Amino acid sequence: MFRVAGWQRSSHFTAVFQALFVTFLWSTSWVLIKIGLVDIPALTFAGLRYGLAFVCLLPVFFRSGGVAEVRQLNCSGWLGLLGLGLIFYALTQGAQFLGLAYLPAVTVNVMLGFTSVVVALLGLGLLGERPSRWQWLGMFVALGGGLLYFYPVQIPRAQMVGFVAAAIGVLANAGSAVLGRSINRARWLRPLTITTVSMGVGSTILLVAGITTQGLPTLSWQSWAIIGWLAVVNTAFAFTLWNVSLRTLSAMESSIINNTMAVQIPILAVLFLGERLNGREAAGLVVAIIGALLVQLGRRKTFTQRRKTVE
Repeated sequence: MFRVAGWQRSSHFTAVFQALFVTFLWSTSWVLIKIGLVDIPALTFAGLRYGLAFVCLLPVFFRSGGVAEVRQLNCSGWLGLLGLGLIFYALTQGAQFLGLAYLPAVTVNVMLGFTSVVVALLGLGLLGERPSRWQWLGMFVALGGGLLYFYPVQIPRAQMVGFVAAAIGVLANAGSAVLGRSINRARWLRPLTITTVSMGVGSTILLVAGITTQGLPTLSWQSWAIIGWLAVVNTAFAFTLWNVSLRTLSAMESSIINNTMAVQIPILAVLFLGERLNGREAAGLVVAIIGALLVQLGRRKTFTQRRKTVE
């Protein structure tokens, strides 16, 4: 019994470390993207990253029976995967890369932090998930943090494109979260199959849109190294390791660990990109993070209570 308990603690610690390591890799992506955007057009950059990551996932997809799995999909299932690829990769990631091309990484991070608030509101109408008291509190706290960070609201004309892109990214990210939850809740497919197919669809759209509108410039070895690292390590490897950690971690634990990116990204931006935060912006960032965390924890608590009631 003691050996089993000790093994479980060791396995849980390993899963926590794996998840934290993945969030660190995903946070470093923002630094690498900002560096790469100096030479690589935003949409083309996003398309190359996720297109190469898709190619890396294909061998695992084929070996695990992914082809047989997708052959069983009906029209509704295919539309769901195509929609997820369009919304989560083409729109969300494309908008994020565009936002980072015009705005500081910390600013984009604060704006994307409102995704959990929008998800809660969308879930109310589309999934029938009524926000709890903690979620409503979290929404108001997050809104207050955002207002504090951006006060006084003065958007330079040169950054307007970035703000519009980031706002579209928030809406698309929230929409993809609701759609992804609906697809996973139906349990038609494994997470690997959902990720591979939707990533293939989204990366193709991004590449075509990027090359058509922005072109494909001659890239240096450093640019290709950044694209390769982001695709192989920070996307294909990181997504796989994250799914491995989810075998042990609870939904609430993974949610909290994933939320640490909101802290990691500003720290990395200050250290490696030379971005600066004044006292008001730092306070607004902290308040917005707390609000987003309350929204997520409120959702998990409500889900747990509903499940106990059903049981």
